[in-house]
Amino acid sequence: MTLVVFDMDGTLLDAQSKITPFTSDTLALMRRNNIAYTVATGRTLQAALAPLAQDQFNRSMVLKNGAVIWEPTLGSYSHHHLLTPIEVNDVLGAFIAQDLTPFVFSLETGDHHAVYHAALRDNFEKKLANLFESERELPLQPLNSMPSDAHVINISAMGPQDQIEPVMEFVANQPHLVAYSGMAIKEKGLAWLDVHHSEGSKANGVKHVAQLQGYDEVIAFGDGDNDISLFKVASESYAMDNADSELKAIATQVIGHHDDDGVARFLRERFNL
Repeated sequence: MTLVVFDMDGTLLDAQSKITPFTSDTLALMRRNNIAYTVATGRTLQAALAPLAQDQFNRSMVLKNGAVIWEPTLGSYSHHHLLTPIEVNDVLGAFIAQDLTPFVFSLETGDHHAVYHAALRDNFEKKLANLFESERELPLQPLNSMPSDAHVINISAMGPQDQIEPVMEFVANQPHLVAYSGMAIKEKGLAWLDVHHSEGSKANGVKHVAQLQGYDEVIAFGDGDNDISLFKVASESYAMDNADSELKAIATQVIGHHDDDGVARFLRERFNL
């Protein structure tokens, strides 16, 4: 059996972070042809559900780059990888040493996420906080109110590349941590950074789902460095035209642009829809 796995931002979604009518129609054709599909995304549950709501994503969803797996049919998480309190403190120290404002994502009671953050100083940090709170429906709390036993999924930041890189180097030397980064606002030289438990990768999340549910073939679509691990374990992997060069280099094929229904156009050809 085949499972098709989509990254969301820069892949399945268009530039307005939506599923276009053409892509929605393509997903309907996949359902009619009994082709299973799901997502593996860096988004939280709340952020992922809104753009997917009309297209019957009812299979296990790999969220926060594999840190958690959501079961839509059960309405609960089935799997998660959390950071230990020591790891949280070490990562926060690395962020603060580079003058980066940390955003700490936690799993709260009732399977909802919350974000704890330090004082917001720059306009781009305030815009990021507003994105989390308004568009992605994540409650924001001050970092000093975070419980010592918080269930931390990941820690994120945005900042200049020369401040991000030392944190990447620090994380690379930690046995149970992994960091992902990419360009956030190119014209301002700002990059994003996500730190997770090393077991919480898209590859491990998708492998877990595939093994439990009997899929022997995974077809993956993506655009960023957080898709690299997934591409390495997929039977077939397709990078978007807008993807990072490193991802394109390991892909089975480079396909169309995410803002031109690249995934949907390829699916119609690949599966004769």
